[in-house]
Amino acid sequence: MCEEFVATMCGEFEMSMMGKLTYFLGLQVKQLKHETILSQSKYCFKLFKKFQMEDCKEVATPTTTNFLTNAYEVGQQVDSTKYRGLIGSLLFLKASRLDIQFRVCLCARFIFNPKESYLKVAKRILKYMKGTNNVGLWYPFDSNITLIGFSDSNYAGCILDRKSTSGTCDLLG
Repeated sequence: MCEEFVATMCGEFEMSMMGKLTYFLGLQVKQLKHETILSQSKYCFKLFKKFQMEDCKEVATPTTTNFLTNAYEVGQQVDSTKYRGLIGSLLFLKASRLDIQFRVCLCARFIFNPKESYLKVAKRILKYMKGTNNVGLWYPFDSNITLIGFSDSNYAGCILDRKSTSGTCDLLG
């Protein structure tokens, strides 16, 4: 009886090939012969439109050197819903753009009391994304991949609250 059921089921149900993976959880996947590239350029274009920045000027760096130096910055308070939306979008975007991870997370610290200067910094990150929209994560198939890590600590190194900071730099490849 069990064998009849299995034979019947196998005859009626066939697995279909869906082809190569091209889009997964907001990540664009480009599978080539010797490499795979992950990016979020399509998502970036949606962000430019959502925050009315389609025609914005590109910048070469995500932030300036005096990036968020004062936690109690004076200035006009901005719409917290708009700021939270922008920061949330950037937090999702950092999945494939590790170059903006630190700056976006630092902007997220001010999500409950956003000022004009913080919104300006977050928008600058978007301007940087416009100029580097073709960047993503690259995974070659046939190379010897090595992982090298470095770490550093700086006691009372944070300008904002004088807490200890530490950092790591991991190189893969």
